[in-house]
Amino acid sequence: MKRFTVLGLSALVLSLIAVAPASADTKTTTVCRMDYSLKGWSAFYKTSRGSGSITCDNGQTAKVTLSAKGGGLTAGKSAVRDGHGKFSEVADIKELFGSYVTGTAAAGAGESSEAQAMTKGEVSLALAGNGTGVELGVSFGKFTITRR
Repeated sequence: MKRFTVLGLSALVLSLIAVAPASADTKTTTVCRMDYSLKGWSAFYKTSRGSGSITCDNGQTAKVTLSAKGGGLTAGKSAVRDGHGKFSEVADIKELFGSYVTGTAAAGAGESSEAQAMTKGEVSLALAGNGTGVELGVSFGKFTITRR
């Protein structure tokens, strides 16, 4: 069951990245990735906090603080460690900071894997990570990245 959930969420991530609009101008773009950890809980209201670092192939880097807030039919507690994210191409690392719209479906206990896709205007972010916890439900909300 967990395997099919991760595969389904991964397909969603790939489809969101594939439909990200291409830039019409000839600006040089960069590809950025994020390594992160995140801990949180939910009981109708869902909240998580964490930290990470963003590295771009043009040499730009940033230490970041992460927060996720939302609501839905959820209950549980989780911790993601060894998380990785990939952003759609951007002109500058500054475009990555701000709030992304997210939707999550989760079911699991103990060791688990998670995949999630989110968007902020023309910037998309796909997250995947391993962790522990107990969580069940569906939620919607925002995922915010700020520079530390």
